[in-house]
Amino acid sequence: METTKCNHSFSHVQVNFLAPVYGVEFFLALLGNGFAIWLLIPRGSKKSHAGIIFSLNLAVSDLAYALSLPLLVAYYLMGKNWIFGVALCKIERFLFNCNLYGSIFFITCISANRYVGVVYPFYARGNVESKHAKVASVIVWLIVGTISAPVFKFSTTKDEPPVTECIGTALHSMLPSYLPYSLFLAGFGCGLPFLITLFSYVGIARAVWKSHGLESRDKRKVVTMVIVVVALYSISFLPYHILRNINLINRLRPPSCEWSSSIHSALQVTRGLVALNPCIHPLLYTSVMDNVRSKLGYRQGDADQKSEDIRL
Repeated sequence: METTKCNHSFSHVQVNFLAPVYGVEFFLALLGNGFAIWLLIPRGSKKSHAGIIFSLNLAVSDLAYALSLPLLVAYYLMGKNWIFGVALCKIERFLFNCNLYGSIFFITCISANRYVGVVYPFYARGNVESKHAKVASVIVWLIVGTISAPVFKFSTTKDEPPVTECIGTALHSMLPSYLPYSLFLAGFGCGLPFLITLFSYVGIARAVWKSHGLESRDKRKVVTMVIVVVALYSISFLPYHILRNINLINRLRPPSCEWSSSIHSALQVTRGLVALNPCIHPLLYTSVMDNVRSKLGYRQGDADQKSEDIRL
C-alpha cells in the first residue's frame, strides 16, 4: 500500500491541512485553557468542589494537549521530517495520546458529577465531596497513563529518504499487534466514556425539562448545551477513532491507493477536529449556568453550593 505515490499524497494532506490547523488551535487552546486554569484555581479560603476539581483537571489536560502540538506543527512544516530523535518522537506521541484520553475521561467525570448533582441533588450535597473528586482525578491520570504507555513500544521513527518520519501508530510489521490495542482504545478510551456522557446528559436534560423551578429559557439553554456536548463527540472523538481503525485495517489489506488516500484524508480532518476540542472546552466547562442546581433543590443563600452550580 505504501507506494511512493500514495505516501506523497498522504504527506501533502498532512502538511497542507494539519500544520496550519494545529498552529491556530495551539494558540487558541493555550490562551483559553490558561485563562480557565487561572479562573478555576482556588484562592484564599474558597473551597474546591468536585465540579471545579474535574474542570481544572480537564483544563490542565487540554493545556498539556495543546503544548504537544508545536512539535507536530514543526514536523509537518518540514515536510514530515522529524529531526528531534527517536526518544522525543515516542514522548511526543505518548503525551498526545495521554492528554487526548485525559480530556475524554475528565469530560466523563464532569458529566457524571453533574448528573448526580442535578438528578439526585440532596444525595450529592452530603455525599459528593472534593476529596472524592481528588481521588477520582488521580485514578483517571493513572488509567490514562497506563493505557497510553504502549505507545512507547509502537511509536518510532522511520527513514523515508530524504526525510525521517515520526510514526504515530506503528510500523507496518507491527500493525497486527497494534490493531487490537487501537481497538481497545476506541472501545475503552472513547466508546465507553461516550455512553456514560450520553447517559448523564440525557438524564440531566430530562430532569431539567421536568423541573418546575426553571424558566423555559433556562431549560432551553441546558438542552442546547447537552446537544453541543454530544455533537462535539459525534463530529470529533467518535469519527477519529472509527477512521483510525478503518485506516489500520486498510493498511493490512492489498494496496488500493485511491481508497487509502480517501480514508487517510478523512482521518486527517478528524484529527484536526479532535484538536479543536481543547479550544472549545473552556467555553463549555468553565461557564456557570444561572443557578440551575440551586433551582433544582439547593438554597439560594448557600454560598458554597452556589459556586458549585452546573457548568455546561
